[in-house]
Amino acid sequence: MGGFFGAISTEECVNDLFYGTDYNSHLGTKRAGMVTFDPERGFNRSIHSLERDYFRSRFEDELDQFRGKQGLGVISDTDPQPIIVNSHLGRYAVVTVAKINNLRQIADELLAQRMHFSEMSANNINQTELVALLINMGQTFTEGINMVYRKIEGSCSMLILTEDGIIAARDFLGRTPIVIGHKEGAYAVSSETCSFPNLDYKVVRDLGPGEIVRLKADSMEVMQPAMEREQVCAFLWVYYGFPASSYEGINVEAVREANGRMMGEQDETEVDCVCGVPDSGVGMALGYAEGKGVPYERAVLKYTPTWPRSFTPGNQSRRDLVAKMKLIPNGRLLKDRRVVFCDDSIVRGTQLRDNVRTFFEYGAKEVHCRISCPPLVYGCPFIGFTSSKSDMELITRRVIADFEGDDKTNLEKYATTDSVEYKRMVAEIARRLGLTTLKFAKLESLVKSIGLPKCKVCTHCFDGSSYGHAPDSENFF
Repeated sequence: MGGFFGAISTEECVNDLFYGTDYNSHLGTKRAGMVTFDPERGFNRSIHSLERDYFRSRFEDELDQFRGKQGLGVISDTDPQPIIVNSHLGRYAVVTVAKINNLRQIADELLAQRMHFSEMSANNINQTELVALLINMGQTFTEGINMVYRKIEGSCSMLILTEDGIIAARDFLGRTPIVIGHKEGAYAVSSETCSFPNLDYKVVRDLGPGEIVRLKADSMEVMQPAMEREQVCAFLWVYYGFPASSYEGINVEAVREANGRMMGEQDETEVDCVCGVPDSGVGMALGYAEGKGVPYERAVLKYTPTWPRSFTPGNQSRRDLVAKMKLIPNGRLLKDRRVVFCDDSIVRGTQLRDNVRTFFEYGAKEVHCRISCPPLVYGCPFIGFTSSKSDMELITRRVIADFEGDDKTNLEKYATTDSVEYKRMVAEIARRLGLTTLKFAKLESLVKSIGLPKCKVCTHCFDGSSYGHAPDSENFF
């Protein structure tokens, strides 16, 4: 997915920028970048790979080379960024959190207009540079950002560092969050509210869908008001979000616990204890234990000193190995116990299958699994929340293909909670993973735990429902 952080202050902002960006590290694992602007030194940029290291260790030794009272940082799961641009709009740097599905089509159109791309990575178009080229087609930043909204299929939120402040623009349907923070003499903007407390920023508000604001050290100007429609990604609360963060004012951990509590209250399965698969399954497990009235125990632990998130390596087999190595079962709590493990989701099922086998080897009597979201039946066209290149990498679609002869038949029925097809699919997934029982959260329960109206939450990966892209009409709002 990715995350970003920007700061603008009456004083040097490099420390805020460094630590604020680091608090977005859980959102991406490929690359990171920082850029500052100083009137005397101009723009200063640095980009590093994160595939074998962490943000802080990659940037800490070069912090002294950055100077300025305003800057941007980004954790990217896509291309190298920030991109620095010199255009009729002036000099600026831009970072994005985006998934652009029609990247090649737009690139071909721009090339036909005799534009060029210079930020090539492994012979691929850099989508942040493409966003910059679209911005440059506008007479103003607002007009150029709206060009991005109209052209792309997918999603795109961005921060723009100009010589005269920071511009923040949220995706036109608000799929990915942007929140503004403030302290005396400074503003900050981030993908995650957890960036703010230790840097003494107080949350001002979230940007609305399609809203554009300009931040200066002492002011905030709304350049374009928010749009009415919203489709914020439900998976932010299920998986991506850090527990201390809030989106739309709704705390991640509170949602996970509420969701688990509802599931525990409704589950009649007899068990001895509940365990959360760290990290994003823990909140749900705490809620489930409360709702079920059984103890929460740490029957599996994450070895945090050295192991990053499981999707870090580019190679899938190596990701699977990392996923296994980072989790250590506690045999003392597993032996002769009926254990419920709560997890955020099942994508391919590889990691969970290996874990289940290990739990039984350590003496578990029964291994039950409760998932905090509905089955992932549809691939996400809006946010890159997995490294899947095909829907057939989803275990649900492989099961459906085996049942139906192809993976696209009766998808709506398989996505409907408690339908005959749904129950058959879930039972088969449980069998393939070696589970005693498997249950997924109901879509209605997940939406209720989030607390937003269903029409404002994107649940496409669960039920195939979503708005399309920006309208072509002049009535853009």
